[in-house]
Amino acid sequence: MEPQEIREGYLVKKGTVLNSWSAVWVVLSEDGLDYYKKKTDHSPKGMIPLKGATLISPCQDFNKRTLVFKITTERKQDHFFQASHMEERELWVKDIRRLLSCLNNGKKFARKSTRRSIRLPETVNLAELYALMKDQDDGVKELKLEQDNQIFNHCFTGATVIEWLISKGKARNRPEALMLATGLLTEGFLQPADDLSKEGAEGGEQTTFLDQTKALYYFTDSGFFCEGYSSDEDVLLKDEFRGNIIKQGCLLKQGHKRKNWKVRKFILRDDPAYMHYYDPSKGDDPLGSIHLRGAVVTAVEYVPDAKKYDVDGNLFEIITSDETHYFLQAATSEERKEWIKAIQTVSKSGK
Repeated sequence: MEPQEIREGYLVKKGTVLNSWSAVWVVLSEDGLDYYKKKTDHSPKGMIPLKGATLISPCQDFNKRTLVFKITTERKQDHFFQASHMEERELWVKDIRRLLSCLNNGKKFARKSTRRSIRLPETVNLAELYALMKDQDDGVKELKLEQDNQIFNHCFTGATVIEWLISKGKARNRPEALMLATGLLTEGFLQPADDLSKEGAEGGEQTTFLDQTKALYYFTDSGFFCEGYSSDEDVLLKDEFRGNIIKQGCLLKQGHKRKNWKVRKFILRDDPAYMHYYDPSKGDDPLGSIHLRGAVVTAVEYVPDAKKYDVDGNLFEIITSDETHYFLQAATSEERKEWIKAIQTVSKSGK
């Protein structure tokens, strides 16, 4: 009997021989984790047995990579994977932890209860708390703050987080709120934005969240960026990143010149209506952007001049107001529907 597939999708993996990171197609099944160079490959590039393995998330071995988790096999071989956003990492980690527990106890995998975050009481679920904090109407407000001749966009102060936790009844007092905030920081839901908060997070043996108005933090998968005092042209460019993140994840994108296909991380924002795309294996600077105001998006069955990649289904096309065509491929038909619906909404409502 074929092993049951539990989860599949794109992740970025660190090479086991070289230190380079590259996007791979990952399949988690009942007997282990396989990863492929391309989604359409029939043979995996590598296989990771999970019986007796351990999982660490978040993995903080890499300062500039905030969404990494580490699998260490029974033979002490480390494998590092990076997700494209926080919710994606949490889904992978939850399923892998559940599978490890089943393998070690001789049970069959089944999704039952939600795993609770470690290092805190069982009644605390940091993932749920994080979702509440990000609520557009009732959560922690993301602001543009000026400090030390720098402008911090999409961030908030440490004191704001503490006061929000108390005001929403998540903590009875500041010490309790500080414990929760430190858990959110340690588990990678929050990130330090300025030198003061970074010193608290990295300076001592234990991660410390600072209950101060001068200490700045941001949500891991927000549109945070920092800049010096800029010219008007710089401000216009940064304005593209002002909108709320509506959807994000990895898709295959066809290049305009060579017509080859590569995995790209996409972030869709609503106002102004932009979709930025990135090399998922590298830094935070986008490779390009798609202005979606007035754009048309439709599902398609084939792509003209498709070369160098065996594209197979789940394709869609974006035609911008200036008649630029973008061809993309989702991993599943359901994912394609979600992207099309989100882009259509943004293209009609965003600026």
